[in-house]
Amino acid sequence: MRRLPSILLTVLAACASPGPLEKGGKGGLVSVKVDETKLSEAYAPRRLALLVGVSQVQDAQWRDLRYASKDAEDLASALRDSTRGHFDRVRVLTRPEETTRASILAALRQLRQEATRPDDVVVVYFSAHGTLSRDGKGELKRYLVTTDASYRSIAQTALSMDVLKSEFDQLPSRRRLMVLATCHSGSGKSLLPRELEAELAGIKAGFYARPLEESSRASMVFAACDWGETAREDEGLKNDIYTHFLIHGLNGAADRNIDGAVTATEAHDYARRHTYGFTEGRQRPSAEILEVGADPVVLSGRINRTGRPELFSYNPRLDGFTLKVDGEERTELPGGTAVKPGRRTVELTKGDDLLFREVVDIAAGERLPLERLLSQSFPRRSLALVGGMFSFVDARSRNELLPASPELAVVLRLEERPLPDLSLVFDVSGSRGRHRLDLVPGSSVPFTYTSFSLGASVPYTWRWRRLSLYAGPRVAALLLQRSFQTEAFTGSQQYFTVSPGVVGGVVWRLNERMELMSQLQTMVTYVVVDGQGQAVGFSGGWAGVGYRF
Repeated sequence: MRRLPSILLTVLAACASPGPLEKGGKGGLVSVKVDETKLSEAYAPRRLALLVGVSQVQDAQWRDLRYASKDAEDLASALRDSTRGHFDRVRVLTRPEETTRASILAALRQLRQEATRPDDVVVVYFSAHGTLSRDGKGELKRYLVTTDASYRSIAQTALSMDVLKSEFDQLPSRRRLMVLATCHSGSGKSLLPRELEAELAGIKAGFYARPLEESSRASMVFAACDWGETAREDEGLKNDIYTHFLIHGLNGAADRNIDGAVTATEAHDYARRHTYGFTEGRQRPSAEILEVGADPVVLSGRINRTGRPELFSYNPRLDGFTLKVDGEERTELPGGTAVKPGRRTVELTKGDDLLFREVVDIAAGERLPLERLLSQSFPRRSLALVGGMFSFVDARSRNELLPASPELAVVLRLEERPLPDLSLVFDVSGSRGRHRLDLVPGSSVPFTYTSFSLGASVPYTWRWRRLSLYAGPRVAALLLQRSFQTEAFTGSQQYFTVSPGVVGGVVWRLNERMELMSQLQTMVTYVVVDGQGQAVGFSGGWAGVGYRF
């Protein structure tokens, strides 16, 4: 329990107590000394852990796990150790009555009441069977097998990963970590109903997608294996393999930047690398971290010196890329590595393809996300010369105003860093030519035309490797002028309008500087023809080549 309220009561009581006035004093106040150590302790963030090991299940269909309870106890010993985890409170649930679905949810809600400060460090760990089942809507979901889970009614009795994630996300702490030493592949620490196993066996892509639990802001979710793989126990290690190496890393082996502390990402990267090697590539632990920043989750030790600089990425877009530093392969992403301070040549490759190469100056203690280097290394502006067609949407406007006509345009696209998923697109287009206006069947009048358009849009942009797609709102100003020269009539007409609409485009990057692009836009406007107003739509389609700078 926190000691701050008692300290404040003591201060208030002392201030209100009657007593002799000091000479020259005012208001009858007396000086009070507050223990700075106690005050500091009252405000210090707490370190709390909830560790769950489900070794036995009441339903005989689930085979017992040999080391799930031991996994939780061994990790608890590391976290409680004053020289390693120095956690304030570690609660371990291993007995059958503690590992039912209701008991685990109650423990999570109790943890929420205890971890009330945003800077509290919170660790939630599960070692258990995992399985898959369809929920009431028929959707395939993942579940943790609790002591009271029934093989024939998984969705109703096991602990849904969606429910677990919801409880985890409600923790007030901004420095929270969940570790899942389980799997849902149907082997190892997993068991699937036979009918579901048969259904999944026919899916060549390896289940459906890779839906590792999404992580909330400044939170982390580590899994002992990737989606569709098997988490294993080992007789020689007498632990879940990933958990064994995670604990070993907390002894100090995972401190890659040598600053005296082992952070959550350091521990996971160490366990991931050794688990992959121990299982000969059959088990690849995964991580999802939305925002690492300074990686505030210190699991073991204390930061007592400035560490070596680190390069890292846990962005799913970079999964499978190899990080090279000064030509040397350092790690496969997701993950990180520590390097010597100074000027370093950083590369990201996949096979023979080079994503980027950048020379950076990195200082001691600096943690540099590779996404930042990517955003800085690629040109974020593009200027394209395109050509295409301009046309009114309805037949009446094409007959009475202007038929479909060719035009040229210049498109400037800006991908601004403060809004990485939004772009600013400006375009200028123009056209000039001759057409004939059909007055009555068999009779037409020639005319020359000039069109000019200026557009601006703020589309949302989706990126995948070399391909970018964008779509969003657009506003454009259109100037259209027609000139008639006949024996009976000579004159001109002019239309000007500002119109709303939408835009969409596709960009294919050829190399670092050159790209191919196409853009479509549709606008709605109001024009007056022969004294009558009408709402019309006009659209344009362009394609061309762009230069990034």
